[in-house]
Amino acid sequence: MSDLSFMPSTETIFERKGENTMVVNMGPQHPSTHGVLRVVCELDGETIVQAKCQIGYLHTGMEKEAEYQQYHKCVVMTDRMDYLNANGNNLAHALAVEKLLGCEIPRRGSYLRVILAELSRIASHCVWLGTHALDLGAMTPFFYIMQQREMILDLFEMFSGVRMMPSWIVPGGLRGDMPDGFELRLRDFLREFPKELDVVETMLVENPIWMERTQNIGILTAQETLELGCSGPIARASGVAWDLRKSNPYSCYEEFDFQIPVGAMGDVYDRFLVRLAEMKESVKIITQAIDGLPEGPYNTEDRKIAPPPRAEIDSSMESLIHHFKLYTEGYHPPVGEAYAGIEGSKGELGFYIISDGSNKPYRWHERPSSFMNLKSLEVLAEGRLIADLIAIIGSIDIVLGEIDR
Repeated sequence: MSDLSFMPSTETIFERKGENTMVVNMGPQHPSTHGVLRVVCELDGETIVQAKCQIGYLHTGMEKEAEYQQYHKCVVMTDRMDYLNANGNNLAHALAVEKLLGCEIPRRGSYLRVILAELSRIASHCVWLGTHALDLGAMTPFFYIMQQREMILDLFEMFSGVRMMPSWIVPGGLRGDMPDGFELRLRDFLREFPKELDVVETMLVENPIWMERTQNIGILTAQETLELGCSGPIARASGVAWDLRKSNPYSCYEEFDFQIPVGAMGDVYDRFLVRLAEMKESVKIITQAIDGLPEGPYNTEDRKIAPPPRAEIDSSMESLIHHFKLYTEGYHPPVGEAYAGIEGSKGELGFYIISDGSNKPYRWHERPSSFMNLKSLEVLAEGRLIADLIAIIGSIDIVLGEIDR
């Protein structure tokens, strides 16, 4: 059993609101907290009087570590923040560094980035849907939807050689082009996935037990969403139709036709429906991207930022030198600062980077969607039953690797 003697006492977390209430800990070992999250609850019977989130049990320190690494070596740390949306994290970091460098990416590279980012969104939502259903006692959907996620991870492995943390999107483009046979397997997935998602929907959408556990539970109004700084499916389920792919397009998203699913009640059920609809929209985006994938280079032509093609290294001494200098010295963005945000699977995900002119970031900070959204738990839990807390946490969809970074 882990030593939890360092945990702060409940007296230092909040003052009790009632005289005959009971204070209980949920976590940090509880499986339904989806990571090492501690929720301290004051209960009046089974009703939550107040709840406070306690974080910090993961102790990663990745933001500070990144300030000791060259820019292109920071990519591997972005994978390990929200490890369910690794390609999205790679993309946000790459866009921020490219802003500092004033670097333009060829359209083929942007299209491939979109394909990988949207596949990550679907894979992340698959994990959310499977575990959320499992938390509430629905075991069968977990097996169906995780099988689909495995197909996406197989695609990532085919593309990059790595299933979960590919580090494939880098400043300047990508580490490599789409491999032979990838398009065929991708189209097989795009054809089969909607059918399998329909099966899961049939199990849950009109299931009376599921509706009882999720409808009118954990309601977040549009005003509360804005005040708390929430984004992503949580905000859209509350009726806030805000998506960075539409409002601040990046990586050619303005070229694709897709909708922003929104809800009306802002409860657990609406957050469930919004994510289901988002997966279908992601399939539409990927289909358009692969159908219209441009020819040409996938990396910037600036050899100080992107490495030369592998074939050139065998025949060109200049290319070999550029390759060596890039991976030993890195590059030196001009003095300045940049922020780039994307619509990640959980909301707005961005990186704020300050350059002092060296080959390492002076400041490297993530705008984490999970961290921002987690604060809503304290609002959503108040007045609900302790059993509802499981459904509420699952509906927020957090990853502690991004929160305790």
